[in-house]
Amino acid sequence: MHKIPVGVLGASGYAGRELCGLITQHPGLSLAFASANEQRGQRVRVGATELTYVATEDAPLDKAEVVFTALPHGTSARWVGTARNVGVRVVDLSADFRPGASESSMIKAPYGLTELMRSRIPGADIIANPGCYPTAILLAIAPLLSEQLVLPGATINVSAASGVTGAGYSARPDLLFAEVVEDFKAYAVGNQHRHIAEMRAVTAELGGADVDILFTPHLLPVARGILATITVPIKQHSDDPAALWRRFYGNEPFVEIADQPPSLRDVVRRNVVRVSISKAANVKQPTLIIISAIDNLMKGAAGQAVQNANVLLGLEEQSGLPA
Repeated sequence: MHKIPVGVLGASGYAGRELCGLITQHPGLSLAFASANEQRGQRVRVGATELTYVATEDAPLDKAEVVFTALPHGTSARWVGTARNVGVRVVDLSADFRPGASESSMIKAPYGLTELMRSRIPGADIIANPGCYPTAILLAIAPLLSEQLVLPGATINVSAASGVTGAGYSARPDLLFAEVVEDFKAYAVGNQHRHIAEMRAVTAELGGADVDILFTPHLLPVARGILATITVPIKQHSDDPAALWRRFYGNEPFVEIADQPPSLRDVVRRNVVRVSISKAANVKQPTLIIISAIDNLMKGAAGQAVQNANVLLGLEEQSGLPA
């Protein structure tokens, strides 16, 4: 079987390495190159495959049909432009082209929340891969927004916790093992996290223009995974609150509607979002409690990027992805 060549820029980070691992096991893709400036020339093993990192400026972009850019926010846009200049399509994992970003006002890249934006992906030059927190949160609340069931003027409260790989690969004293283990803390308190603009823009597009999101992230002493607890004031309850989600997502292979609240063990190393929906008791306003779980490096980054590339290239959407 002919395999489609793809490349990874920023392959030494957590998401980049996850991408390389998925690509080397993908039945329809081959890894043309993997770049990592600080580790250029180093040989690394990804699963059963050995590869040598090249400098980003030496990456043979024209040898790939699609390039995944897993470079830092603010740096990625330049290399996306370089790849587009040689006619290569891009799936960008940075925030540079996501809704609410400054670059996105100049270049309209489809937002790659695949289950909600699938029809926009084929034929695109650039796909803006969503952030990990927005993936867990937006997929969980999209059915309510699309059906206009959220109470007008309501605030959707989100308390979400992520494993330390969500902070990236750069060395930081506050992410050392001894600093993180046996601890749990909030960060970016004040509703000014960089994902807020992205979530607000997509929420408005889905029908929630009159809705606020109050988002408080937390750091979990685990390597990977996101667990989000979302409370949503709604207009009225139904007998079966999860029925809307089952109908909305139908046979989506990467969305699981659970009877019991999910845990990280349900989703780690899988390209899925697992969601439970419950009615809140002892409150005056009808309110739903939605629990959403993803692997931040899979459905929240590399897995979703490959899912988008599959759609972009006309491959089976589930190809090469652990469900």
